[in-house]
Amino acid sequence: MKNTIILVVFGLLFSTQITAQSDTNKEEKPVIKFEETVYNYGEIEVNSDGTCEFEFENTGEEPLLLTKVRAACGCTSPKWPKKPVKPGETETIKVKYNTRIKGSFTKSVMVYSNAEDSPVKLTIKGKVLDKKENDNN
Repeated sequence: MKNTIILVVFGLLFSTQITAQSDTNKEEKPVIKFEETVYNYGEIEVNSDGTCEFEFENTGEEPLLLTKVRAACGCTSPKWPKKPVKPGETETIKVKYNTRIKGSFTKSVMVYSNAEDSPVKLTIKGKVLDKKENDNN
């Protein structure tokens, strides 16, 4: 009987310790918060500047590190900060779409980091028009 009570008490203490550690680790993780996750170019002219920016902040308690940022296809190229983003700091991810490709588009960029909500999906969309088509609107 005495051994059973000791085992139960030990089990309760052990499970409480594990829960406390996992809650602590959760609070210490960085948090990536984007102002917007969708950028709409609207109608843009062929061969125009297809660059946009996604601003984000680390609202967590630990430094945020973007481990990789990947576009779904070769027509989209992202650039991102390689250094850790400190808590409270704001940074941007620049995405450039190849505006030599005419027509409507919707493309995604995946942002991988050490944040709890990784990956985050960013989306760009719009329609690239010939100069003639754009002049008629």
